[in-house]
Amino acid sequence: MVRVLVMHGPNLDLLGEREPSVYGTLTLAEIDRRIKALARELGARAETFQSNHEGAIIDRLHAARGRYGAIVLNAGGLTHASYALRDAIASIPIPVIEVHLSNVHAREPFRRTSVIAPVVKGQVIGLGVHSYLLGLRAALALVEGAAPPAPARGRTPRRRLAPRRKA
Repeated sequence: MVRVLVMHGPNLDLLGEREPSVYGTLTLAEIDRRIKALARELGARAETFQSNHEGAIIDRLHAARGRYGAIVLNAGGLTHASYALRDAIASIPIPVIEVHLSNVHAREPFRRTSVIAPVVKGQVIGLGVHSYLLGLRAALALVEGAAPPAPARGRTPRRRLAPRRKA
């Protein structure tokens, strides 16, 4: 059974009461319940962890080696400023999916920069609790080898949105 660590960063312990117009009304406990239920449904096990302290999050990332197949991480405000967190993610051989409840690109300019983006496997943002649930699905797909390889740097793969028309 694949084990996934879901990590919540600073201030996410206040979900449900902190800026509900931005983050919604679900509490962290309810989000954790939904994550664990989906993991069970998918034949996996999700463990959750929240800390307001950068060092505790980094320690947990280091301790995850050999224990988890993937990590889903909402680093909160550390996303925009923590190079130590970025280096911790880069130093472990576990795929990390970055998630955010709100659409960070529609908010204050400083939130549009993620210093961890270059070292995570992907991002899911702006979908409320579904960001976590889709992040969990993506993490499991990476572990199972179902995710497509990343495109080569500097190249964007062409994708057809509709079938070719016959002439």
